[in-house]
Amino acid sequence: MSNWLQALARTRERIRNAVASILPGAQKFEAATRAEWEKALIEADLPPRLVVEWIAALKSGGEHGSAADQIERALITAMPPRAPFVWSFAAKPAVLLIVGVNGSGKTTTAAKLAAMARQQGLKPLLAAADTFRAAGSQQLRIWADRLGVDVVTGLQGADAASLAFDAITAARARGVDVVIVDTAGRMHTKTNLMEELQKVRRSIDKALPGAPHETWIVLDATLGHNAVNQARAFQKMVSLSGAVIAKLDGSSKGGFVVAVEKELGIPVRFCGLGEGADDLAPFDSAAFTKALVHGDDGQT
Repeated sequence: MSNWLQALARTRERIRNAVASILPGAQKFEAATRAEWEKALIEADLPPRLVVEWIAALKSGGEHGSAADQIERALITAMPPRAPFVWSFAAKPAVLLIVGVNGSGKTTTAAKLAAMARQQGLKPLLAAADTFRAAGSQQLRIWADRLGVDVVTGLQGADAASLAFDAITAARARGVDVVIVDTAGRMHTKTNLMEELQKVRRSIDKALPGAPHETWIVLDATLGHNAVNQARAFQKMVSLSGAVIAKLDGSSKGGFVVAVEKELGIPVRFCGLGEGADDLAPFDSAAFTKALVHGDDGQT
C-alpha cells in the first residue's frame, strides 16, 4: 500500500482540497453545492459520468457516510477487483505489442516488462521497432544490456514492420518465451501513422499467426483525461487488450485511470510507481482506490 500512497499523493491531495474547500469536514451534502462538487471532482480527473452519477445519488439521499466513504464506494463500483495479469501464455513465443504517443514512456515500460518477465522465470526478447528516432534503438539496447536480456534492433529509418517480423523469427529460433515489441510514438490524430501501426500488426501475425497476443497502450499519467482520448483512438485502430500507466508517481491527475477501465473497458495491467526497473506494479484496484481517497490517517 505504501507505494500506492506515495504515487497517488498529488492526486489524493487535489481531491482532498476540492472536497474540503466546498464542505468543511465533508460529512454531508447540500443540494446547492452540487455544481461546485461536480466541477471540483472533474478537475481532479475523475470521470465526469461517474461524478454526475455519484452526485445524483447524494442528492437523492441514497448515499450515507462521509464524502471519503462515498467516493470510495463509487470507485469500487466503477472498478471492481480483477485478477492480476499472469505471465503465463499458451503460445510460445507470446508477443506483447507496446503502443502509445510520443513521450508516454513506452521504451522504459517495455524494458521494465522484460525485467519482470525474467523475474518470473521467462526468457524475454526486446524488439526495437521504434526506427524513427535516432536514439530509439540505442535506448532499448542500453536497457537490454543493463537487464541482461536479448534485443533485436535495426538502423534508423528501417521498416518497423520488417524489424518486428525479424524479431519474432529470431525469437522462435532462440526458444524465447515472450517478445516485447516497442513501437515508435505516434500521434493518435495522424491517420497515416496509425495505419502504419496496423502494418506492424499484420507483419507480426505473418511471422506468428495469431500474434500479437497482447496489445498494450502506455499512457502518461501527467496528461490526465487527455490520455483517455489517446486510448480511445488507439483502441479503434489496434484493439487494445490492456493499458500501462506510466509516471503515476509524478501526476496530480491519477483519477483518469478510473475512466480507462470504466468508460473504455480497457484493463489497466500495470502502473509505474517510480523510476527503477522494479517500480512497475501490477494494478490493484482496491489498493488504488484506498490510496486515491484516503491518506495515511484514513481521512480524505
